[in-house]
Amino acid sequence: MTLHTVPTRYWHSLPDGRLQCDLCPRHCKLHEGQQGLCFVREARGGEIVMTSYGLSSGFCIDPIEKKPLNHFYPGTSVLSFGTAGCNLACKFCQNWDMSKSRETATLSSRAMPDQLADACVTNGCRSIAFTYNDPVIFHEYAIDVAQACREAGVKSAAVTAGYVNEAPRAEFFRHMDAANIDLKAFNEKFYYEVCGAHLNNVLDTLEHVQHDANTWLEITTLLIPGENDDPHELQAMTRWIHDHLGPDVPLHFTAFHPDWKMRDKSHTPQATLALARQIAHDNGLHHVYVGNVHDRDASSTWCPHCHGLLVERDWYRLGEYHISDGKCSHCGGAVAGHFDNAKGDWGAQRMPVRFVS
Repeated sequence: MTLHTVPTRYWHSLPDGRLQCDLCPRHCKLHEGQQGLCFVREARGGEIVMTSYGLSSGFCIDPIEKKPLNHFYPGTSVLSFGTAGCNLACKFCQNWDMSKSRETATLSSRAMPDQLADACVTNGCRSIAFTYNDPVIFHEYAIDVAQACREAGVKSAAVTAGYVNEAPRAEFFRHMDAANIDLKAFNEKFYYEVCGAHLNNVLDTLEHVQHDANTWLEITTLLIPGENDDPHELQAMTRWIHDHLGPDVPLHFTAFHPDWKMRDKSHTPQATLALARQIAHDNGLHHVYVGNVHDRDASSTWCPHCHGLLVERDWYRLGEYHISDGKCSHCGGAVAGHFDNAKGDWGAQRMPVRFVS
């Protein structure tokens, strides 16, 4: 498939003739024809271009809870897609076939922003999600899609590691209605040795999204046995979230399965997830979930005021729903998030979507 290139803005020239990409803290320095670690940004003709605009590894309609976003119009459908490449190098990547791909054959689907917005409207999708690989690296494409969707009344959600510099970060999240940001661990050693990144840059993004952007925020941490599941680390992480972001930011602890370059690790025990959830609750977080395992109570939303059931979840199927006008139907207490007065009815189905070029 012929690649569709567009100019990018976040770069500058170096004295030695190379171009430095300023999109993320990696600051790749490129000779003519070289690609950054992300694979989709390349030095070409004296500028840095994005080489995969309008191309995707596939499109699929999912339940919004799969992102995971539990406080963003529960039960509604979301059109999900990604591209190829990533600006992190996580050894445990669960979507490595897309995020680690450096093959243009991965980008086998094509859709322009207006086509995606139309597809959302036609299929009744409340939102669109940039996911599977990190949307930061297809910054220009994601923003154009978000703008087209906003004009069509469709919300935009980003599933991202949050590894992005200050100026492009502000522009990116200005167009996002919701985000789930991966907080991969709460220690620099893990970020550097396992992900090839730095923790503080991600913490900066979390604070920006929560305090400076009009973007609904949820956080996911994939718990890997022996790597980032130490109770002391989880204590420090959840205290930081409470103190810096507030008690109402939903936190998802998800189970790891052996993949990519960490196949020697075991699956996350359910007891580890339960302990992490208890630690987060003890540190004052109101909405803590577990994922990738079946746990109805830990997947459901409970009122932080009266502790009544608000949204019942059995995997991705919703049961009881007790939120009206953003408040608990039992006690009238406010519930943080974006909610309709009735739950969505998409259920657990997953439906591929094809576009005709």
